Amino acid sequence: MDEKSLRSVPLFDSLSKGDRKAIAQHADELDAPEGTELVRQGDFAYEFFVIDDGTAEVMRDGERIAELGAGDFLGEMGIVGKVVRNATVVTTSPSRVIVMTEQAMRSMTATNPAVADRIAAVVEERCVSMLG
Repeated sequence: MDEKSLRSVPLFDSLSKGDRKAIAQHADELDAPEGTELVRQGDFAYEFFVIDDGTAEVMRDGERIAELGAGDFLGEMGIVGKVVRNATVVTTSPSRVIVMTEQAMRSMTATNPAVADRIAAVVEERCVSMLG
């Protein structure tokens, strides 16, 4: 994938071009038709996703809890926290998503700690908001 695609993603926008290039080497970009299940509640987490274009719906226990759009990301809690998926996410429009596997994420964050720190901060923020 191309580093330019990552420039518009808020999670990566404060990183250097070199860091984004490193991420791009570890990530794939996929087209997901409307209705594609990206993750399923209760499954083990193996990927981290960023919505590059399109929308998705987040469901927990059959209840809609959020709508995601371009720049939003999902799956980081499962990968970083080594837990099962806490929600199901399904695309609600034709979408393009950036995908990074757990193995690629570990490899990339070992060589780019700024990315690991950024993702960890977001995970912590989400956990606090869920508790609070």
